[in-house]
Amino acid sequence: MSKGKLYLIPSPLGDNDPKEVIPAPVLDSLAGFRTFVVEEVRTARRYLSRAGLKGHIGELEFHELNEHTEASVIEGYLKLFEDGNNVALISEAGLPAVADPGAQLVELAHRHGIEVVPAVGPSSLMLALMASGLNGQSFAFCGYIPAKTEERRSRLRTLEKISGQLKQTQIIIETPYRNDSLLKDILEVSSASTRVCVAVNITMPDAYIKTMKVSQWKKEGLIIGKRPCVFLILA
Repeated sequence: MSKGKLYLIPSPLGDNDPKEVIPAPVLDSLAGFRTFVVEEVRTARRYLSRAGLKGHIGELEFHELNEHTEASVIEGYLKLFEDGNNVALISEAGLPAVADPGAQLVELAHRHGIEVVPAVGPSSLMLALMASGLNGQSFAFCGYIPAKTEERRSRLRTLEKISGQLKQTQIIIETPYRNDSLLKDILEVSSASTRVCVAVNITMPDAYIKTMKVSQWKKEGLIIGKRPCVFLILA
């Protein structure tokens, strides 16, 4: 029995018109899929409608894969690829399977010999690194760090130490409502000379990307709020 392929389809980082940030060939390819695995169906429907499938959403088949999806359900998605059926994976924002539960579907595909095809699109991590002026030769994506204050501060001290030893940029993301508390902790535990980049709402009209030393940030008084943000640190 032939198996379909898994296509990884990027989505906008914010409320952009998809045509502003997703290459035309990727948008054109969406009309060729009938089966989608998505992080949140409502968001995916809206994206696909704006991407050119308005009026055809009811013809599509959606399956959710998020932090609440059980492993047995994900294993069951193997059936979606039967009879040569291609499946598109879409995350809430940016690249699928990067800091995203969709990685579990990609792992499943590789385990069962299903071809994985990544498409081009925006990555908040790479765009932030590009714009930071920090070391783009050696960097590490640390994902989410602990939410509890003391554990988080301990991890930040460790990351700063690693950064200084390796001259390596450390990239961190956070749940938007904790952005300001994370920035506060970064500034309180880091050395005055450590450089920090704050990249907010990348690709959006109100994007804010700035790199300064900790000593300078302490005078800035930045309030990020609940906007998507990437933090980069280089000691």
